[in-house]
Amino acid sequence: MTNTRGRFALIGAGPMGLAAAKVLGEQGVDYQGFELHSDVGGLWDIEGAHSTMYESAHLISSKRMTEFTDFPMRDEVAEYPSHREMAQYFRDFADHFDIRRHYRFGAEVTKLEPLGDDDEGWRVSWRDAEGEHSEVYAGVLIANGTLSEPNMPDFPGQFDGELIHSSAYRDPSQFAGKRVLVVGAGNSGCDIAVDAIHHGKSCDLSMRRGYYFVPKYVFGKPADTLGGAIKLPMWLKRKIDGALLKWFVGDPQKYGFPKPDYKLYESHPIVNSLVLFHAGHGDLKVRADIERLDGKTVHFKDGTQAEYDMILAATGYKLHYPFIAPELLNWQGDAPHLYLNAMHPKRDDLFVLGMLEASGLGWQGRHEQAEMVARYIRGLRDGSEAAKRLQAKKAEGFERATGGMAYLKLARMAYYVDKATYRKAVTGWIKALSGKAAA
Repeated sequence: MTNTRGRFALIGAGPMGLAAAKVLGEQGVDYQGFELHSDVGGLWDIEGAHSTMYESAHLISSKRMTEFTDFPMRDEVAEYPSHREMAQYFRDFADHFDIRRHYRFGAEVTKLEPLGDDDEGWRVSWRDAEGEHSEVYAGVLIANGTLSEPNMPDFPGQFDGELIHSSAYRDPSQFAGKRVLVVGAGNSGCDIAVDAIHHGKSCDLSMRRGYYFVPKYVFGKPADTLGGAIKLPMWLKRKIDGALLKWFVGDPQKYGFPKPDYKLYESHPIVNSLVLFHAGHGDLKVRADIERLDGKTVHFKDGTQAEYDMILAATGYKLHYPFIAPELLNWQGDAPHLYLNAMHPKRDDLFVLGMLEASGLGWQGRHEQAEMVARYIRGLRDGSEAAKRLQAKKAEGFERATGGMAYLKLARMAYYVDKATYRKAVTGWIKALSGKAAA
């Protein structure tokens, strides 16, 4: 076992891992990266063993609102890039910032063990083509993503057709000649339902609750590029944006969609106009939540029933850090409780990167999280006063930066933050740690 006490272990080479690798290098923090796949890109590389991409997948946010500020996407890339364009973007990012040389590829981290109760380092174990390995590192940064472990519901009864999670969906040919029921109307569920409409025999969409639908384009421009210049109180923003949605989208209830039982922005909106188009044309039937399965018959909670050959559960993912004991991450409820979703309240040698979601956050918001952590690590090493203040702040208790929003009590919302509140807090610490201003 090798001792690499001055070096941090960075797990994952997806977008968050790449951002962390870049800023760690900029701050002079030595690190060793570990990536299960043979290249960078994480889930955006459809060839990866744990990728959850499907052929029709595109960003739901526009490229200019998603890209890293210091590495813009090429002009010729589509406004809403495909997964293949995104995978190439991350490969180009790795090339530009010379990141690959810091990674062990084809390396699966199997266990993280602290050497003590304090910041005494971690034993990192992994396996690769050459066998099992173990080394000691000064600290660990976990950036393995949030969308790899399927959240598969346990439906009552027995289904005699094909039952899959959306993570197993790749190509529309899987729907050929089948009566398809998509369960879950999140962004992936709606995308996949549109594929099933075109390639299956029929498609229904089972929904537990209603959603707010947002068009991708308004006045010929990506919807997420409009507005935002003026900071509005949430009550007024809801009123204005709600009126705009009624104007551009109409009333989804007219097509059979249930009415949302929550306020706008208390859950992630659905950026998809096509599913409304097809529902309005009768190509898609909206169904209630499932009550039970019986052969190929699905019984719904509203008393209706229908026959299907395939059920595809687009029911999201669970946070998954299988290589570390939950209590070491201060796991409480559906997610670890970390300061600004990244920093352990007691340890300064353990960080989770990318465990956050927010409407419009983009990769830059995640890059800022990584920069805050990298500057903090350097600040502790250099004995900076700002790092000591942040150390004391994160020890005070859990702070998620929701901005007072009452997000839905769902597992997928357990690490959701308010973009403006979160970025203000993180960039404030970045300025303080860089000596430009007090946090």
